Amino acid sequence: MSSSLDQIKTDTALGNRILANEGVLDAFGHVSMRHPTNPNRYFLSRSRAPELVEPGDILEYDLDSNPVKKTDQRLYAERVIHGEIYKARPDVMAVVHHHAPAVMPFCISGVELQPVMHLGAVIGHKVPMWDQYDEFGDTNLLLVKPEEGASLARALGQAPLVLMKGHGATVVGGTIQELMFRAIYSCRNAEYQFAAQMLGKVVPLRPGEVEKSSQINAMPTATFRTWEYWSVRLEKSGGGLPRSGKKPVGTRAQRASVARTTSKKTKTKGRKR
Repeated sequence: MSSSLDQIKTDTALGNRILANEGVLDAFGHVSMRHPTNPNRYFLSRSRAPELVEPGDILEYDLDSNPVKKTDQRLYAERVIHGEIYKARPDVMAVVHHHAPAVMPFCISGVELQPVMHLGAVIGHKVPMWDQYDEFGDTNLLLVKPEEGASLARALGQAPLVLMKGHGATVVGGTIQELMFRAIYSCRNAEYQFAAQMLGKVVPLRPGEVEKSSQINAMPTATFRTWEYWSVRLEKSGGGLPRSGKKPVGTRAQRASVARTTSKKTKTKGRKR
């Protein structure tokens, strides 16, 4: 079991980093995975920027979003999003909450997000919109109370994602690979819909097209292919998981620093010649 849980922690950390690398997550947002054998538990990182999450940061929670083991680590304030969705949706094995730039115009304007391309069928026939104000009045828009998380879960219903007015989106999946696929391609779909609207007309997919495309997109040939692809892109960017206790290298800032150092050395050598 320990090896299985180690893999879950690794995949949870990797999912955070993949979505950060693909522009879905920034300093905020979080990915979780349900416990593989105990449906009343889930795994989520301590409070940390997604791009930096490591397997050692992953903690185990009950569905009331309390840590199973006492910890002095800082925790995500909005972890109730995950716990309440896992309570309401037994089929869900992975969740991400994000504020991706691609979906924010829809969260702000209230314009309906529609499936406009075959890979965008992952958003389903209709994307629900949740407005925190409707039940809770003026808030700081963070979901920190169990009743707020439960309200969001009700709005999600059986859909693959829910938009949150003035806030962001929450996406669910049956596997971590399916979650990555839905999170990334729902954002791509939003970008294409926004661009098409600039041309003057949006023609969404027909209901039958959404249904059949969704079935294809959910196949392992699609979800594992993209998981491998995004994992390799992450490694190439230098943002992969640390190995042998070493800190990850190759971030933009580090590469820039190396480039400046290399440039200085080159210029010095040139002057000596």
